[in-house]
Amino acid sequence: MRTYLAAAAMALLATSAVQAEEVTLRGVTAFAGGTTFSRPFEAFVERVNETGAGVVQIDYVGGPEAVPPFELGNAVSEGVVDIANNTTAFYTNLLPAGDALHLATNTIQDQRANGCYDKIDALHQEQMNVKFLARTGDNIQFHLYLTKPIDGPDLSGLTIRTTPVYRAMFEALGATLVRTAPGDVYTSLERGAIDGYGWPVQGVLDLGWDEQTKYRVDPGFYQVDVNFLVNLDRWNELSDEAKSVLEEAAAWTEERNAENIDINASEVEKQAAAGIETIAFDDDKAAQWLETAQEAGWAGVAAIDAALADELKACLVD
Repeated sequence: MRTYLAAAAMALLATSAVQAEEVTLRGVTAFAGGTTFSRPFEAFVERVNETGAGVVQIDYVGGPEAVPPFELGNAVSEGVVDIANNTTAFYTNLLPAGDALHLATNTIQDQRANGCYDKIDALHQEQMNVKFLARTGDNIQFHLYLTKPIDGPDLSGLTIRTTPVYRAMFEALGATLVRTAPGDVYTSLERGAIDGYGWPVQGVLDLGWDEQTKYRVDPGFYQVDVNFLVNLDRWNELSDEAKSVLEEAAAWTEERNAENIDINASEVEKQAAAGIETIAFDDDKAAQWLETAQEAGWAGVAAIDAALADELKACLVD
């Protein structure tokens, strides 16, 4: 009996040690470290490493120097990376209907409340083998930036660097499109290979693109989605305690999206100081610009899956 009790005690101690073992996740961002769309993820990592001590930690491996942006979706899907900071524009090869996320006019908090988050999470799990943990970028719109002026929403004759985010819109407006990684934009502008690019109101100065940019077109359109994705197999292996740490840090990060409104205003001032002039369309041209953006965007999603497009539009658009 003593031998049995001793063995049982040893087993319990071993089990407790396993349960208490700290888990480390490998994290990679699709954007250069320290820049606008990596900073929320970096803050999230710090939050997890602070609140999850002894339970779960994130080893921040790096950015595009670790995994190229357009390969990061595959990396987290296959488990090469455990958690990724990525935008749907970089993984449409895996989730074609992901283009719908940037068409949202509501917030991630709205989407969690109305059930849209659950639909989006299910799509990521089914098609990518990842857990859709969080979304950043709410309240940040995209703009067209140019090296030459235009007087209306006609992009004929212009070569524009694009991503899937605004490909359908710019194509509908007559632009010639070129797809490149963010790291190639500065050189393309400098060499005159492109006349402009689409990018959010934030981040242009981080990348030095203001040195080659003359104009920003207003109004802005769409809404940034940069998402935290966790390899699903890895997620399912985590303890409930570890999942809670990650989910609390995700909610904390999403609450900070509200700060983007003030940051946007500051970025506009900085762009003006850097010499970027504003091309502001009048009411009729602005209406055409924004209508084309929404119509072309949703038409693209509908071409992939019409029923899914209707379902997502109902919960992403107010």
